[in-house]
Amino acid sequence: MLRSLISAALIVAAPMTMALEKRTFCVYDPLGANGSLFGMSKDYQATALEWGVDFHLRAYTDEKIAVDDFKAEQCDAVLMTGARARPFNAFTATIEAIGGVPSNSVMRSAIGAISSPKAAKYMTQGKYEVGGILPAGPIYLFVRDRALDTVEEMSGIKIATFEYDQPSIKMVNHVGASVVPVNSANFAGKFNNGSVDAAYAPAVAYKPLEMYKGLGTKGGILRFNLAYLDFQIILHKDRFPEGYGQKSRSKIASVFDRMAEYIKKDTAEIDEKYWVDLPEPDYERYTEMLRSVRIGLRDEGVYDGNMLKLLRKLRCAEDPAKAECVEKLE
Repeated sequence: MLRSLISAALIVAAPMTMALEKRTFCVYDPLGANGSLFGMSKDYQATALEWGVDFHLRAYTDEKIAVDDFKAEQCDAVLMTGARARPFNAFTATIEAIGGVPSNSVMRSAIGAISSPKAAKYMTQGKYEVGGILPAGPIYLFVRDRALDTVEEMSGIKIATFEYDQPSIKMVNHVGASVVPVNSANFAGKFNNGSVDAAYAPAVAYKPLEMYKGLGTKGGILRFNLAYLDFQIILHKDRFPEGYGQKSRSKIASVFDRMAEYIKKDTAEIDEKYWVDLPEPDYERYTEMLRSVRIGLRDEGVYDGNMLKLLRKLRCAEDPAKAECVEKLE
């Protein structure tokens, strides 16, 4: 009887096992296989089994290589930053628009909105589909001299600027600073060794990339959200079962609180002495400056207008008294 039960179980299980589609998921994590993003990808891997996909995970510490392998179809899915996702989906990449997401609550609402089935039509661009968006926290400006706390004082300084990120290049040029091309692998090193005067980064970069070395005794971090970093799962759509993308987006959206805890922990690890708070007049002035640059990038076709409208709607829902809401700008 026992032998018969085991045989029956194997017969039932075999088709299920055979039905699983083998796929490769290339994961960019600055800390490689030891990082929290790669760790979360293991959870995603387990969940994907329920959707008929058996992922092989591959860790990358160099984002460009991960993206290039995805383009070369060596990866069926890839985890990359929103800035890198622009060629694959301009709509979701625009969630990282300069000054577009001023708070965690706006980011939560944005991810919730675009992860719903109603937004599914925006999730596919050509042969690519967005499989989910993870929040990674506000992006701040790190300066080696905390006296550099106004736009006027940044004229002529050298700022580490990601060479592939057109919006950042435009922003640095706008304030009259000098662009020093960098990538995710070397920007912190250039800041730490004094090759640049400033660099922009999220709180998560402070400790593992040792950016406190560049801050030293005179440096500071401007407590002003330049943008909001996110990571996106991009899929080769035709390599996944029907409906997989929506299941994936819904699942990823459900871990927002878990990611928010990581962001909170990373921010708490920054020595309080480094934070530089802007006077209210400067804060408002910089907010308007970012809006102006954002609109310019929309008009140039870099940012997606539909995403900008959504973000503005969410910002105004949070603070209806903002000038952009009263005057119905953007």
